[in-house]
Amino acid sequence: MNPRSEPLLWTQLLGLAVLPLEALLILLVLAGSDPGPAALVEEVLCWSLGALAPALLLWRAPADVWSLLLVQIPARGRRDLQQRLSRLQTTFPLRVLGPALGSLALLPLLIRLDHHAAIAAPLWPSTHLPRLLALLLAALLLTLMLWQWQQVVQSLWLLSRSENVLRSTPPLSADDLKENRISLGIPLLLPPSLIFEHRSPRPAQSASSSDGPGSGPMPVAKANETSAVSGTTLPVEPEQTAAEHQGGNLDEPIA
Repeated sequence: MNPRSEPLLWTQLLGLAVLPLEALLILLVLAGSDPGPAALVEEVLCWSLGALAPALLLWRAPADVWSLLLVQIPARGRRDLQQRLSRLQTTFPLRVLGPALGSLALLPLLIRLDHHAAIAAPLWPSTHLPRLLALLLAALLLTLMLWQWQQVVQSLWLLSRSENVLRSTPPLSADDLKENRISLGIPLLLPPSLIFEHRSPRPAQSASSSDGPGSGPMPVAKANETSAVSGTTLPVEPEQTAAEHQGGNLDEPIA
């Protein structure tokens, strides 16, 4: 029961790379309209609509971690591990780091982007956007950034949970999912779990294990054959003469 085996948690982390691109889109949208006489009031209203209101909604019901806005994992096709991870989304640190911190960080970001929007003004043609339309588009992008920020925070939190915590956490039922989670998208995703294989090193064979039952000193004939093949010579003891077998009788003179 390893949370790092869920591929969708790693996919949610890609939101970190998309957030700067969405900030550039907000800069481009605001550059297409001229700011009004009370630019700060417009920026606060845009932030309240696009960040503050969604943050209050996500505080009550967090975004479903198995949702990618357009598609999601169906509730009936979720594994036991996925249901246990969904139960851990209601912890207090996730609410503080997710919608609360994310919405507060978007207000100074919006103000700064609106003040520097004139940099991207030459990219627009002669016709500009109405100020109200530009603020509504910026609010929509702020909501998208807040959603992705919470998904990134939740994924990092769930990936760091231990197996003991998951075993002690009850699964989230389908009724609780409908009431206490904001799950958007078409239920089409069914990603398989990631499998991490751990291969144990093979034990080194000892020198004694390589010796068979017939191991022992090599016979002389076999040693000679081996030395002949290898091109080396081994000293061989001279054979005994016949005189040694017959004794001293052969040395006596014949009468």
